[in-house]
Formats: sequence, C-alpha cells, structure tokens
Amino acid sequence: MYQARSGLGRRAALAAFFAAVALLPADAWALKENVQHWAREFPKTDFTNRRIELGEIRADGAGRDTIPPIEKPKFVPVKDLKGIGDLEPVIGFAIGEEARAYPLRMLVWHELVNDIVAGTPILVSYSPLCASMAVFERRVDGQPLVFGNTGRLRNLDQLIYDRSTETWWQRYTGEAVIGDHAGKKLTRVAARLESLFKFRERFPDGQVLVPANPKAFPYGTTPYVRMDTSKGDGLPEVELPISVRPFDRVVQVGGEAWTVEGLKVRGDVERNDLFIWWEPGQNSVHDTKWISFGRDIGNVVARRPRATAGTPLNDWADTAYDVPFAFAYKLFNPKGRIRD
Repeated sequence: MYQARSGLGRRAALAAFFAAVALLPADAWALKENVQHWAREFPKTDFTNRRIELGEIRADGAGRDTIPPIEKPKFVPVKDLKGIGDLEPVIGFAIGEEARAYPLRMLVWHELVNDIVAGTPILVSYSPLCASMAVFERRVDGQPLVFGNTGRLRNLDQLIYDRSTETWWQRYTGEAVIGDHAGKKLTRVAARLESLFKFRERFPDGQVLVPANPKAFPYGTTPYVRMDTSKGDGLPEVELPISVRPFDRVVQVGGEAWTVEGLKVRGDVERNDLFIWWEPGQNSVHDTKWISFGRDIGNVVARRPRATAGTPLNDWADTAYDVPFAFAYKLFNPKGRIRD
C-alpha cells in the first residue's frame, strides 16, 4: 500500500510526492511527466493514496473519456429489436422483474454503461483487450457513483474513474486503486455473456441496449479483427500451461479458471458448490470485422446452489463469472491455476 502520511494536506502530499519522483533515475522522468499530466487531467485524484505502483500504468495517448461511457442508456424490447444477429454476444442479467441485455457491438466502442436496473445503480463493463466482462453495483458507502474511462491501462485492462472523487478503479477486479476510495471494492452482480438468442429465450420480455445515435460509431463491426487467433506477440509474459495460448479463453469463477476448450472437449464442471457448462452458438468479437460473421466461441453458464450443497440444479442460481483471455486471467491471478 502506498499512502500519504496522516496530517499532510493533499497539496503538500502531492508536492512531497513530486519532489521524491524528481530524485529518481533518468529513466523515471517519463513517469514523472505522465503523473504530472494525470494530476492536471484529474485534479481531484489523490495520487499519493494508492494500492499499485504508478509505473504499472500504461499511457498510450488516450485521455479522459476518449472512449465515451454511456450514461443515458436507451433500450427497446427484445421482441422488437432489429438489425442485430441472433448469435451476437450480449451481457445479460435480471434484477427482480427487470431483465437487460447489453450487446458487445456497442461495448467494444463504449466499454462502460451506467444504468439503473430495478432501482439498483449498475455499471456494465467490458474490456475488449482482455475479452473480460463484469457487472457491478456502482454504489459506494451508500452513494451511487457515475463512472468514466481514464484512458489508461494496467495489465491491458481499463483503469476507470468515478466522477465524484476521481478515484481510479481497476475495472477487471472492481477495486479502487488510486484516490480517496483506494482499497474499496464494488459489489459484483451475476451476469451471463450469451448470445442474443439465448437472452431472448430466457427473457422474452427483456430490454436490449440500442444506440442513442446509430451513426456515432460503426456498431456491428469490431476493430479487434483476428485478435483471438493471433499468437500473442508483444503481450506481457505470463506462465501458462503448455496447451494454453495467451488468447485462449478461460472461464473464471472467483480465483479459479478452466479453459473453454476443455469444457467443449471434456464436458461440464460439476461440483457440490459449482456447475459450469458450455454450449455452442455465440459470435466472437475478436474475429471478423462484422461481428455477426465471427467464429463460434459458444456460451458459458456458471451456477451455484442457492442454499446448501446437493440441491437440485433448478434450485441453483447464476454466479458471477468471466470469460477473459488466458493472459489476462494470469496477469490478475499470477498464482491461479488454469485447468484444461
């Protein structure tokens, strides 16, 4: 943990911090310039209160909300939806009687959606570089927060920020890493990464996110062409099983992970406390330019018993899971095992 000494005001702490950075070797001057730029761009952020090394942050020229989050989402009933393929992927879930789906054809361009579902403030997020999805309650200490994108990366995953305190959060984990809320975590909401067809089958009266301005981005296309079949050159080095490639997808539940290929070949994961299965019928957003022609990567469902172990599957409920690239899982879980 890197935290300012108690008794120092924010300006004094930042001044002391920059003075210390000035004494670093010459190769750290670029970091110093970056941090000074970040402090000007995010004047509320307390960079002295942090849980990560600033040198872990990657800045590639993007800035605050260069990738624009969605703050006023627009929906249509799934039964009335047009212009999207049945096998295109969506992030789908329900809270109470309200079911929503968020197509990746929009999230590859926006990455964040601030929404309210059944009275609960929700953040729906997707990292195209990590192939990682997560849904959180966007409420901290009882107060709803609105999130944007810092434009910076750590482990190739977005660092996002809340508009109230400009605290920086790691999207993959939902943990605040720099600023007033550093050390706090957002509550995860169970959601599925599934085809539109599967969502419609589960929730025939559900609602689907649609663009407020259909011409704002080339929705339906992806800039991540052939990414999930590439060799992984240039990625951070991680230790993977011999049979697992960096861009192979894994199913992560908690700190555990299983390869999607293993689920396809060897079958379901069945334990007293967890049931995971795979079935075909979902386009990749990391294959062809037009998502609806993307190769089939299938659908994953993960469930846990509602009460005690050993209950019938119809008494089980969805649990939070992710289907990231293997390299991303290992970057955030360096000691985690990938079962293939």
